[in-house]
Amino acid sequence: MSDKPKHFQMLREYTLADVFTLSNAAFGTVSIFLCLNYLAEDERRFLWMAFLLLPLAGLADALDGWVARKRKSSSILGGDLDSLADIVSFGVAPAVLAFTLGMRGFWDVVILVYFVCCGISRLARFNVTAADLADDSGKVKYFEGTPIPTSLILVLILGVAFWQNAYDEALWLSEFKFLGLEFHPLVVMFGFSGSAMISATLRIPKP
Repeated sequence: MSDKPKHFQMLREYTLADVFTLSNAAFGTVSIFLCLNYLAEDERRFLWMAFLLLPLAGLADALDGWVARKRKSSSILGGDLDSLADIVSFGVAPAVLAFTLGMRGFWDVVILVYFVCCGISRLARFNVTAADLADDSGKVKYFEGTPIPTSLILVLILGVAFWQNAYDEALWLSEFKFLGLEFHPLVVMFGFSGSAMISATLRIPKP
């Protein structure tokens, strides 16, 4: 019998849960593209759509686990797909939204990059330690550090700011210089969020 790989073999191995996971990644990616459209064309509708897609990504993220449990099926790629999709939708996309709304100073970018790197580190740690944290049934009872989808709280705050026209020069808390370089105090919430994600002392029960 030939062991030659079949065409689209990887796609054939996807489960329904993986479809939701990839939908999560797709929503996050389109959100980023819409931010770029907004910066190019200054059309508010683009940014509103970018905001709305991230809660949809969160819904898809929740559904992939629910579907996998209900159908009692998962692919060998499932865990890694979920982490990679989460980085796009709950790491990079919120940081791009913040940048789009005016957090473009040197220190803003440093903190936003820190936030994304914390999200990557947090997911990598979970993937490596999940087996050790699991009980006898194989279920992980808690997260070490806050889960990366909690960044949707930051997205909500940014959405309220945009709704109140508090962006660019009108961004909440204004702008000042630190060591001669631009800095927006509002970006500190991304720093706190990133630090909470990599904290080993915070243990959040896993649903």
